[in-house]
Amino acid sequence: MRFKLVAAVLCVAALMSGCGYNNIQVQDEGTKSAWSEVLNQYQRRADLIPNLVKTVQGYAEQEKSVLVGVTEARAKATSIKVDANDEASLKQFQQAQAQVSGALSRLLAVSENYPQLKSDQNFRDLQAQLEGTENRIAVARNKYIQAVQQFNITVRSFPSNLTAMMFGYKAKPNFSVENEAAISKPPAVDFGTPKPATSN
Repeated sequence: MRFKLVAAVLCVAALMSGCGYNNIQVQDEGTKSAWSEVLNQYQRRADLIPNLVKTVQGYAEQEKSVLVGVTEARAKATSIKVDANDEASLKQFQQAQAQVSGALSRLLAVSENYPQLKSDQNFRDLQAQLEGTENRIAVARNKYIQAVQQFNITVRSFPSNLTAMMFGYKAKPNFSVENEAAISKPPAVDFGTPKPATSN
């Protein structure tokens, strides 16, 4: 009796392996791991924003609307409880992060008008950290996009699609981009050498 039970378990294991079950498990875990890294890098960026705003405020307090815009965009993005398996939730998260990117771009554009701010060492350190974080976000997003694509191919391909249906695995939503080339490079952030102040 015990021999038959062991034989049955081995047969089931062999069938599962042959029909893509193990691949689905590995790739599903891969998407979860890649998604965690995406969240980590976006959180890293969010953590930089308060210090960046505070530093800019010390030199350009009159740019209140820009400073408030960055703070509000950050608050909205960090308050979203995203479910990467839900297309609407993922889209909402992506839109919120895009708003943060836009607000940061406006903040950095404003800094061009303040040579003293641009020469502040703390501000330059924060710029460098932000640039590195934007690069990490782009890399993490690319890895996640690739992991989801691989998973989706597996759950849609025969015969692993039968296994996916049997165990309730469905294709996952992915980041959408208006420009496909945008996923291969980080958002444009100019951290060039400070320009000399011009006299009026």
